[in-house]
Amino acid sequence: MNKSVIGIDLGGTNIRGGLVEGKTLSSITSQKIKVDGTIEDVLQQVFALTDSIINSAVTAIGIGVPGLADEQGIVYDVLNIPCWKEVPLKKLMEERYQLPVFINNDANCFALGEFHFGSGQGKNDMVGLTIGTGLGTGIILNKQLYAGANGGAGEFGTIDYLDKCYEYYCSGQYFSNVYGVDGEVIFMNAEAGNEDAIEMFKEMGFHLGNAIKTIMYALDVELIVIGGSVKVAYKYFEEKMWKQIKTSSFQKSVNRLQIVVSELPNSGILGAASLCYNH
Repeated sequence: MNKSVIGIDLGGTNIRGGLVEGKTLSSITSQKIKVDGTIEDVLQQVFALTDSIINSAVTAIGIGVPGLADEQGIVYDVLNIPCWKEVPLKKLMEERYQLPVFINNDANCFALGEFHFGSGQGKNDMVGLTIGTGLGTGIILNKQLYAGANGGAGEFGTIDYLDKCYEYYCSGQYFSNVYGVDGEVIFMNAEAGNEDAIEMFKEMGFHLGNAIKTIMYALDVELIVIGGSVKVAYKYFEEKMWKQIKTSSFQKSVNRLQIVVSELPNSGILGAASLCYNH
């Protein structure tokens, strides 16, 4: 972790990057993505940002994307960038910079960032749970990112639950799916003391507790770190979430489980840089 690496967070609306050396993050750069541009337009933005950060000491580049990336570093279906359906990003970046480039989805990057820089430091096993528009999961087992044979491990949000799936009930989608109201509006109402809004968060917490029980039955980790936009409302759904988790058949696992809210600043950049450390 003493080597200099670049971390790039290719978000849905912004691209952000920085230089990471040890525990130090510097040269943070951000710009709006040309979401309606061509593949080449967005690629040139990635190049321009990297060019503004890179120096002769950099040994690798890590990139987190809100989509899928296979073992060859081909990126598929990037959220909010319609033209990026299939882009060989690793190949293009390595040809340009002559450095190893590592690419993974943003939920895996979040978990790695917490493991190397945040609440997961010193842990052997943990899950990073990103709760925003969707429900994303990154898994660390035996101090390594676990993505499965085909890169699809940890997609707990897609598991069948009730009449839909966990993501339908355990993310920011819940409020629009069930009540037809934007989650941000519900949060503002809850902050103003509206009991109906607070009750909606408690309901989401009930469903999230069931999702976490499923995660624990599958993985039995020691720590779950919650990130994503919905984390700001944690105080409203924490109690109901834990109440449901405690109905688990395996009380020893529940008693030892820690659940914390991420406090890691610039987690997207640090998580992307952590891909380099993971290799």
